[in-house]
This record gives sequence, C-alpha cells and structure tokens, in this order.
Amino acid sequence: MVKKLGRQTVKMSNPPSINSFFSIVSSKEGEGPLKNYFDIIIDDAKYGEQTWEKAESKLMKESVTNAIAKSKISANEVDYIFAGDLLNQCISTNYAIRELDIPFFGLYGACSTMAESLSLASIIVDGEYAKNAIAVTSSHFCSAERQFRFPLEYGGQRTPTAQWTVTGSGAVLVSKEGLGPYVRYVTTGKVIDLGINDLNNMGAAMAPAALDTLITHFNETGKTFDDYDLVVTGDLGMMGKDILRDLLHDNGFDTKGKLDDCGCMIYDIDEQDVHCGGSGCGCAASVLCSYLLKEMKKGTWQNIAFMATGALMSPTSSQQGETIPGIAHLVSISTNKEE
Repeated sequence: MVKKLGRQTVKMSNPPSINSFFSIVSSKEGEGPLKNYFDIIIDDAKYGEQTWEKAESKLMKESVTNAIAKSKISANEVDYIFAGDLLNQCISTNYAIRELDIPFFGLYGACSTMAESLSLASIIVDGEYAKNAIAVTSSHFCSAERQFRFPLEYGGQRTPTAQWTVTGSGAVLVSKEGLGPYVRYVTTGKVIDLGINDLNNMGAAMAPAALDTLITHFNETGKTFDDYDLVVTGDLGMMGKDILRDLLHDNGFDTKGKLDDCGCMIYDIDEQDVHCGGSGCGCAASVLCSYLLKEMKKGTWQNIAFMATGALMSPTSSQQGETIPGIAHLVSISTNKEE
C-alpha cells in the first residue's frame, strides 16, 4: 500500500484508533453551548495554584492522566506524548509532563498544535513505532494575555475582530488497536503568509493557510465536501470562518453547509462578549475531545475533517513589525476503519 499521497498527505495503512479522550475547561467555556460535553469544568482560574501558568500546566496534566484512566491501559504502556501550548518555550507543557515518566515530544504550532500532535501520534502508531501515544494541548486566557497582549489590569479595549483565548485542555489517546473512531488521513500544512499584520485579526491571517491545506487534502485524496459530514477548523473565529468560506467559493468549492469552526462553537458569541469567538491551543483541543468525538461515538457523524489553524507569531516578531504567518494541519477521522 502507498502511504504517501502527493507531497503533504499520509494515508494510514492500519488506521489508529482514538481509544479515549478527555476535556477540561474553565467556567466561561462551561457557560457556553458545549457545557454538557466537557468532562470537567473548573470555577477557579488559578485551579488552586499560585499562578495562571501553573494552573495551565495542571489542566494539561489532568487531561492526560484522565484520558489514560478512561482507557484500558496503564501509563507505563503509553509510548510517547506529543504536546504543546502557547507560552514561551512551551513551559505549561514541560511542567505538566515532567512527572508522568513518559517519552515526550514538545511541539509548537500555535493554535494548530492539537492537529499537529494528533497527526504525529497517528503517524507513529500507524508506522508501528508505538502502540499507544497521547496527543494533548492547552491554553489559558490569563497566561496568554500576559504574554501576547497586555496585563489584565490594563483593561485595554478589544477590537471587534479579536478572539478570546480558551482556558482549557484536551487529550487524546491514539492506539494501534481499538474500536475507533479512527484516523484515516493526515495532511500536513505549509506556512502561508499573505501579509496580514493585525494582531487582533488572527482569523484573517490563518484563513489562507486553511484554504491551502484543505484544497491540498482534496487534491491528494480525491475527496470533496461530499465525503465529510463536517469540516471543522480551529480557531478562525467568525471573521476567519467567513473569509475561508468566501475563499473556497472563489476557488469553485461548495461547502454544502458543512464548514464550521471550533472558535465559533465553544462560546455563545451573542451572549458571552467574546467578539469573534474562541482561540488558543485549548480551543480546538477541548472541542475535539468533547463535542466532536462524543458526537462521533453517538453516530451523529461518520466522517469529519479536523483542521486546526495557527498564527506563527511571537511578541518579538510583532513588535518588530513582522507579518503573521499561518499554518493548518488536517486530520481525517472516521467511525469506519476501512473505506
């Protein structure tokens, strides 16, 4: 069997199973439309810790240990963890993982990291280099604001195109054997930069990368929107989602009403004052590990394309006037192991 399709897509020869998953969020996310899907909703932004950064590490550790606990394996049987977050040097991840005694790959793909980690975990299991691997990410509104924008005490005005960083984490256990859902394809994105430099409009910066990856996936697999029940991005928000839909239509694609975005799903945008919706590594992760996979387990959808997007900038690059490169990675998930 040919595994590599074109330049960017891998077809799994023995599709790995998503054996267990776990999500944890804060009270703001717990007030949104998906409140009944999350495994844990916390009411303390510091989660009993001294700092927001320590709280974020605790969120990730909780999602990993609980995902393992929900499975039929022990932590000693997990071969690798693929994980990342938004903070400098991925400190939330490093401190979360240090006590788990599991081989670890640290990743940074900004808000695309959940799709990146799930892609690599699936590839390494399909390649028979591991029987079990964890994919996990996290973010925290307060720690992200402190690093990327202003101190919370500053009370700055948020622009209409701004998004709200999700406080949460989601973890997936990918295994060689299991009852699914299954990872069938992985399409790895390329860095796309069309010159957007507005830090408060991440959706516009990331939408071209989502377009490039999705078109590449369709071209290299022969699939279309007809083959998916849902194509979900994360996290373009309302503005980015509309831009992506327009770009797809301009390129001759009919989305058939199947295009949605994790940043638009997680909050009630009209009622929760989050402007264009959610963002952050924890947004796509917590939506995937709650609503999306639980609905697949129920049979609501048989095939989804999960495509997380990331803005690959830093406070330093933005202060130096650089534009914002974007990237998107796509993971095709199915309740059926065979096509």
